[in-house]
Amino acid sequence: MFDGSKAFSSFSVNNLQQAKGFYGNTLGLKVKELEMGLLELNLDQGFRVIIYEKKDHRAAGFTILNFEVVKIESAVKELKARGVKFEQYEDPVATNEEGICDNGYGPKIAWFKDPFGNILSILEDGKQDEEEKKDND
Repeated sequence: MFDGSKAFSSFSVNNLQQAKGFYGNTLGLKVKELEMGLLELNLDQGFRVIIYEKKDHRAAGFTILNFEVVKIESAVKELKARGVKFEQYEDPVATNEEGICDNGYGPKIAWFKDPFGNILSILEDGKQDEEEKKDND
């Protein structure tokens, strides 16, 4: 039934203009204003996310959006310079002082919140390291 269907994700915030600034300026994503008071994040490979305003918005208690990066340490440093504060966790996924979890059995990952309390993450794409190792062999 849904084979070949174009799907997209969405989530709420309580201030669309603030969301436009955070996602467009702070994170550097392509943000488009749509009719009916919606924002659209245009991501690679045609993936899109819709952001809508909800006056009684409550942040999700889970990660709503994950971004793959090549080198997580560089991405964390750049985002911190843009004012992003990374979450600190102890258990079950401990993060280091930079906010990065490197538990040895999954990708390196770091979590942060948007201004509305929604949890986002960046995670290191291990494929890049694997390709570099093959090239050096």
